[in-house]
Amino acid sequence: MNSAYVFVFITSFVTLFLMRKVAKKIGLVDKPNARKLHQGAVPLVGGISVFLSLCAGFILYLPMNSNLGLYLSCSGVLIVLGVLDDKFDLSFKIRLFVQAGISLAMIVIGGHSLHNLGYLMGSETIALGEVSGSIITIIAVIGAINAFNMVDGIDGLLGGLASVTFTALGVVFFTNGNEYLGTFCLLIVAALTPYTLLNLGFLFGKRYKIFMGDAGSMFIGFSVVWMLMRGTQDPNIDAFKPVTALWLIALPLMDMATIMIRRMRKGHSPFKPDREHLHHICQRLGLSPLMTLLVICLMASICAFIGIYSDFHGVSESVMFIAFLVMFALYFMVISYIWRITTFIKKLCGRNSNAQEADF
Repeated sequence: MNSAYVFVFITSFVTLFLMRKVAKKIGLVDKPNARKLHQGAVPLVGGISVFLSLCAGFILYLPMNSNLGLYLSCSGVLIVLGVLDDKFDLSFKIRLFVQAGISLAMIVIGGHSLHNLGYLMGSETIALGEVSGSIITIIAVIGAINAFNMVDGIDGLLGGLASVTFTALGVVFFTNGNEYLGTFCLLIVAALTPYTLLNLGFLFGKRYKIFMGDAGSMFIGFSVVWMLMRGTQDPNIDAFKPVTALWLIALPLMDMATIMIRRMRKGHSPFKPDREHLHHICQRLGLSPLMTLLVICLMASICAFIGIYSDFHGVSESVMFIAFLVMFALYFMVISYIWRITTFIKKLCGRNSNAQEADF
């Protein structure tokens, strides 16, 4: 199976170079503006290239079945939607409508829905009815898609966070003996790696920089929620507890929830773009883009490790859920009052410095 990873890696690499030329000819590029501070027009074909390389890899190395066919079909629709959005800047209402349609396809055609939330409240499992389960599934799918769309704000961040999540999922699936889904996840990591290296400028410098685009971020978000659904809701798989899924996507989920709550508290639309995401805050605190990337990916890795470790060692689901809520509350408070906290720390450090000078 190692040949599958090599094939997908090379195919992704080649496709990225081919598609960047196409993007420049048709104007599928991202230009700098008040919120986008990069230099020059950058091709928005990372998502298309990753999707195409994965299609080839899945078809050649994984047995085709109805689930894989549905996944590729839904992903293809999101890729087309994302390309149109990248090119014409579609209304968020259109995006939400199509994303809801994708969710319904998962439920009606594939039979994939949230029907069991596990033992979040104690000794009894929380089972959802058909209607309530479908509604929550639609919300979850749309939420995951947009969570990963929102974190795509600095070089390497989307690729890094997605790689953390899919690597964690791959470990869980392989550990539970599901080689098929484990390979599925790690093939996505293999396809993402060339993009991430080019996006960061580690290969051939900034001249060959490529962005994922909305097509890619929506595709990644959908792929994540698809695998979380398969791992927690399919009785034939049952790879990990539903609450563990929260820990595997903790950073994108908390960032999205925090930023949307803060926007609504200000009277703004939750979908109004701004520069208040975690990666923006880290840079305004003085971290370089690369250090910001490393810090956020490390935080995501720690959350994923906690989730997997707790799942494997039988930690109570209610304890895991409460711990997640506490972590989110702390995250929300820190982000909301970050400037007051930093001002206080600076004043405190200044006082300590003055005291040391006086003692000297």
